[in-house]
Amino acid sequence: MTEIIREGDLLLLLAPGGYTYLLPAQDRPFHTHRDVVNLGVFLGKPWGSKALGQRGQPFYALKPTLHDHLMKVHRATQIIYPKEIGLVLLKLDIQAGKTVLECGTGSGALTLALAAAVGPEGRVITYEKEARFREVARRNLARVGLLERVIFREEARGGFEEKEAVDALFLDVREPWELLPGAWKALKGGAPFGALVPTVNQVSRLLEALYAWPFVGLEVQEVLERFYKVNPERLRPEDRMVAHTGYLIFARKVLEK
Repeated sequence: MTEIIREGDLLLLLAPGGYTYLLPAQDRPFHTHRDVVNLGVFLGKPWGSKALGQRGQPFYALKPTLHDHLMKVHRATQIIYPKEIGLVLLKLDIQAGKTVLECGTGSGALTLALAAAVGPEGRVITYEKEARFREVARRNLARVGLLERVIFREEARGGFEEKEAVDALFLDVREPWELLPGAWKALKGGAPFGALVPTVNQVSRLLEALYAWPFVGLEVQEVLERFYKVNPERLRPEDRMVAHTGYLIFARKVLEK
C-alpha cells in the first residue's frame, strides 16, 4: 500500500545542490538560496514525489530515516555522531524491550537512537544535570514521537537510582571514572558498559578505574569515516573526512574479579 504525505508529517526535503531540510508538511512556501517551493504541493502525494520550484529547480519529499533525525536534531551541545552510535547500539546489545541507562543526555542524539532501538516496551533512563539541555533533548524526542520511552533524571554525582536494574549503560561525561561505582551497581550482572571521551588522557583515567572494579573484556575503539565522490567516472575519496570525534570504551560487568 502506497503511503502518502499528510499535513504535519515530518518530511526530508531534498533541495537543489543536495541540501536537505527536515520540515513539517504544510501548505506554505519554503525558501532556499536557489529556489522557492510550496510544501503544500506534496500533501496527498506518495513519499519520494518531486516538485518544481518557482525557478524550475527540482525538490524531492523523502521519508526521514533515523539517520536523518539524528543529524537534524536541534543542538545545544556537540552530539555523538551516527558513526559511533551504530557501534554503541551493537556493543551494548540494545534491543526491543530492554532498559538502558545513559548519563550525559546533551542534545539527545544518542538518546533518540536508544529510544528507537528499545521499542515501545523498552525504556531509556537518561541523566543530565543541565536543565536547558534536558529541555532541548525533550523537544528533539517529542518531534519524532519517542518522548514517552524516555525517563529524565538530573544530577548523578551521588550515584544512580537504579540498582542491578539496567541491561546496558553508557556514559558521555567529562569524568566518567567518577561515576563508575554507581554504574557498576546499576548494571545487571554480565551487562555491557560503554563510554565516550574526546582525549587519550581521559581514556587512561577511565581504564585505570575499570581495572579497579569488576569489569572484564575492556576495549578502546575509534571510528573513522570517509566518504567518496559519487562520480562513477572519477570515483575517489572526498577531500575531507570525518576522523577523530571521540574514543569509545567498552567493558562487561562481572560480579567479582
